[in-house]
Amino acid sequence: QVQLMESGGGLVQAGGSLRLSCAASGNFWRINAMAWFRQAPGKQRELVAQITSGGITRYTDSVKGRFTISRDNGKNTGYLQMNSLKPEDTGVYYCNVDSTGFDTIKLNYWGQGTQVTVSS
Repeated sequence: QVQLMESGGGLVQAGGSLRLSCAASGNFWRINAMAWFRQAPGKQRELVAQITSGGITRYTDSVKGRFTISRDNGKNTGYLQMNSLKPEDTGVYYCNVDSTGFDTIKLNYWGQGTQVTVSS
């Protein structure tokens, strides 16, 4: 089983920056793909960014050029660097990972979410 600890959210003014972290721990062999989702008030959860085990990244159009997803495989930790933040980036951000256990079973896990609030 995998536990995901998210951190780095907070309140920031428009144009500011935040870095979110997602540290994986527990009983597993490896973390495969990692992703960040967000859910704004009154809206559905949406995919923000994802990164494969090989470091290939994808971003939703609204954050391209501003957000950077990365990972440290040795630390089993993923990051989302958010620059030039806008009020519309406000929401709860969730880390999501695909893992392979020692039993070879593949499972998907969610972090608890961290609040990001961008004021204008």
